[in-house]
Amino acid sequence: MSDVTRILNAIDQGDARAAGELLPLVYDELRRLASQKLAQEQPGQTLQATALVHEAYLRLVASGRKAGDPEQRWDSRGHFFAAAAESMRRILVDNARKKQRHKRGGDRQRLDLDQIEAQSPAPAADLLALDEALDNLAAEDAQKAELVKLRYFAGLSVEEAARCLGISRATADRYWAYARAWLFERLSPKR
Repeated sequence: MSDVTRILNAIDQGDARAAGELLPLVYDELRRLASQKLAQEQPGQTLQATALVHEAYLRLVASGRKAGDPEQRWDSRGHFFAAAAESMRRILVDNARKKQRHKRGGDRQRLDLDQIEAQSPAPAADLLALDEALDNLAAEDAQKAELVKLRYFAGLSVEEAARCLGISRATADRYWAYARAWLFERLSPKR
């Protein structure tokens, strides 16, 4: 049993000190994953990798966990990182929704005066469309949707995601090809 799994079990049993032991073990990896994800975002993103990691960690571990809560149990390191990927996804989607609200200037488009002619669609709309498509894919096949979350939001390779999901590399490759085609069809503009 790895240190991370041992600490996760202690957290599930209600050990308050265990949460403090977990962060140093997983922080660097979570920070790297958050940095990779935010590097893919469009300029103007106000959320920083450190804030994303801290918010995700607080949602996962420190925010009112109850001992024995079956919804928040982690069986392994991979399960924890899958939960972290989902938490980061929710934070980024919430952030995108906030930016689209009228009171946050959602009806205005930010322009860089040096590059007025080079405009692109708002990334928040793309992220919201992806979130909706992922929810639809999860309704159809939850494991394929989980694979997409691990690959896209956690930055895991196909092999790492396969290990987290407990499936073979070949199965993960097939699921990845299917999920990409499925999402491409749903997210492509209708002709």
